[in-house]
Amino acid sequence: MDVFTLYGLNVIYSLSVLALVAIGLAAVFGLLGVMNMAHGEFVMLGGYSAVLASQWSLPWPAGLLLAVFVSAMVGALIERGIIKHLYQRPFDTLLATWGIAMLIRKGVEALFGREYQNVPQYIPGTLDVIGVDYPAYRLVLIVLITVLVGALYIWFRKSPASLKIRAMVDNPSLAQAMGINTQRLASYTFIFGVSTAGLAGALIAPLVRVDPYMGLDYLLSSFFALVIGGLGSVEGVILGSGMIGGLNQTLSNIFDNVVGYTGVLLLSIFFLWWKPNGIISQR
Repeated sequence: MDVFTLYGLNVIYSLSVLALVAIGLAAVFGLLGVMNMAHGEFVMLGGYSAVLASQWSLPWPAGLLLAVFVSAMVGALIERGIIKHLYQRPFDTLLATWGIAMLIRKGVEALFGREYQNVPQYIPGTLDVIGVDYPAYRLVLIVLITVLVGALYIWFRKSPASLKIRAMVDNPSLAQAMGINTQRLASYTFIFGVSTAGLAGALIAPLVRVDPYMGLDYLLSSFFALVIGGLGSVEGVILGSGMIGGLNQTLSNIFDNVVGYTGVLLLSIFFLWWKPNGIISQR
């Protein structure tokens, strides 16, 4: 029973982190059509922001705010300098952001080096969960990410701003004719997407090794989650993240990480063949 409880908690943790990372990619790729291959690098920037906050002896909330600020500023520069000229050109955005990803990685290498960086856990110790001692920080992350994703879901369904975003996605010309500044709205959506990735990187930094290549795994897992769950909906992100996180965790526990990644890849290929628009798709 304890083994199943531990396994369930690990799956929920993996699902939560992947959902937070993927929801930003879903906003950028699913709503704007921008294939942001630098999404993982924003996770990495969030991780290094947490490293700096730790070195500067800043409190945990300040480290999270620093990660969001750094990601938002870098995202704004990229969007205004490059991405805004490439909307409705997905393949061009793929090539452009792939180059941007390499530049960001090399820039971080020049500043911090290639060696791993560690961030101390702000909430050490364990808590008893149905007879299982589980890391307290992971439990806090599960609760925090659940609240954040739930708030985003309600905002996307109820707020006037989300209605404007959906109008821009469905018919950009008509939305612009109705007085919606689609260029500015697209810019804000892109910045929001990369900021959530930076926040995710800062949140998981105490639990992983922070290095210039840490974002690659999260980029691939996020794309796989969108392939399975579908684009353009929060429900699709959550469903895809749950299937990817659960399968990866299960196979990794039974065999090893290589088998886990292989299983995720095969599942994604199957969905591309069987249901190419994903389980839940608004586009």
